[in-house]
Amino acid sequence: MTEKDAIDTIGLSRRTLLAGLGAVGVASAGAGLGTTAYFNDTESFEGNTLTAGQLDLLVDWQQTYDFGEGQTFVSAHPDHDGDGEQSILDPETEEVLRYSDFPDEEDEDSNGANIPVLDCETIPPTEEADFGIDPVTGEEMETLVQFTDVKPGDSGEITFSLHLCDNPGYIWMQAGNLTEDGGAHTEPESLVDADNLPDLADAIDAKLWYDEDCDNVHDGAEPVDIMLTLDFSGSMLYDQYGGVISDDDITVDGTTYGETTKIDLVELGTRQFVDYLQTQGADVQVGVAYFDGEGSDDSVPRTGILEPLTTNLSAVDTALSDLRQKLANVVSGGAGSTPFDGDGDPDPYSNANGIATGTYISEGLDDAQTELANNGRSNAEKRNIVLSDGESFNGDGSTQYAPPASAAADARAASPAPATDVYTINVNGSASVLQAMAGPAGGSGGDPVFFNDVDDPLNIPTVFGNLAAQTVAEKVIMEDSLGNVLDALADGNGIPLDGNRSTIYDEFADPADDADREAFRGDGVMHCIALSWELPFDVGNEIQGDTLGFDLGFYTEQERHNDGSGPDIAA
Repeated sequence: MTEKDAIDTIGLSRRTLLAGLGAVGVASAGAGLGTTAYFNDTESFEGNTLTAGQLDLLVDWQQTYDFGEGQTFVSAHPDHDGDGEQSILDPETEEVLRYSDFPDEEDEDSNGANIPVLDCETIPPTEEADFGIDPVTGEEMETLVQFTDVKPGDSGEITFSLHLCDNPGYIWMQAGNLTEDGGAHTEPESLVDADNLPDLADAIDAKLWYDEDCDNVHDGAEPVDIMLTLDFSGSMLYDQYGGVISDDDITVDGTTYGETTKIDLVELGTRQFVDYLQTQGADVQVGVAYFDGEGSDDSVPRTGILEPLTTNLSAVDTALSDLRQKLANVVSGGAGSTPFDGDGDPDPYSNANGIATGTYISEGLDDAQTELANNGRSNAEKRNIVLSDGESFNGDGSTQYAPPASAAADARAASPAPATDVYTINVNGSASVLQAMAGPAGGSGGDPVFFNDVDDPLNIPTVFGNLAAQTVAEKVIMEDSLGNVLDALADGNGIPLDGNRSTIYDEFADPADDADREAFRGDGVMHCIALSWELPFDVGNEIQGDTLGFDLGFYTEQERHNDGSGPDIAA
């Protein structure tokens, strides 16, 4: 079977949900959401059987509409009670979880956030979607967008969240079946539009963007102080403790190693993170803290500051270079060795007996918090991004230290000041410990919005990329008339989406197979794409009665054996 034979490009003409965007006066049309493209391409051995691999893209959404009375929930998927607001029954606790339970506390205009616990197990098929009630007419909507009395000043927005189950893949957003009609030719319209031309698509303003926090609001940039708090324990580097994850070569900062370790991927991800912030001109200070355990020749936790908070992001990038050696200096150097002593053995296959025991996550977090307190800016939001692959414990020393959840609770609660958002990244370590730490400033721990569970260490750079994208203004893919946005989505294969926004990729100027365009992770991680529209107050009578119809869809193909260039012809 060839690669092309394996691709099932289910087009927008099949498995498509029709919906409509109306016009001034009584009018209706067809517009909609295409679901996904499903195909399998690889096979894997399990015992003596052949099991086909899977590529399954699931979509959920929250739609709002403002007809002069503020944003109103219109339709969502899933929506267990059909009230237009995204909601589910937690399968374990039977607690009702709602979209509005997850607001962006720093954004007064935020409506909430797509339910973060939605995953490949809890998202029902799109065919089961309830499209809600038209808030103006009170009529049941049979399709995703079906507004039949749109007036100047009205606006709406849909945030779609995409979840690739199983394998990673490239994703395109597409449109098709664009239809426009002049509709009813009223007397006021005839005076300014004698030919009754369709003008609605060009009259509506639209914006398409990556809604990083999935809250239906385009977020601008705010000043932020960030500490990257990194696990420097032996299991991040030495094969003896699981540090080597692959025999594949990896090139880091111009140096090619014959194997890939966790710390290599951390270096790639964090330097990508810093480079993106620098490229975007972000108003940030960034610092780096590290934590290990305690060596056999001392009982002092090996934690500290690799780079103090600074606006000089080039200095941060330098501090994050050659992390193999810097980690080795800490864990296999002499007593009291620092990351810069150069006395450690960075060979991941060297004998690592006798290196530090324990993983002092809480001490590393405390060091980072102290740095934020001493050198943070009064007008800046505070963030601490903690990555670990281990379960925190004290090692063999006699001194007992606070558990990580307690240290994180102090950081979130400003004890000591300042109150800090705590983001955590678990790399095949103790998920429960790191999830309990994660949460917003002033809030409780265990918040899934702030927790990243990485099953495959190869996804570490992508996680840092997503966090970088949440630090700056959310990336706008296109801002134009709705007609032009739909034309772009309908052109060729549609608009290629980037699974890692910290890699500088231009969806229009760069080819779909550009090296900076990355596939979306294949472990169900939520990525959100938003489309907003507004009919301006100053629009004229020429649009009265006009109708507009279109299909929307998302197409995916697996990353493996594909380069992201897409099918030759989009269905």
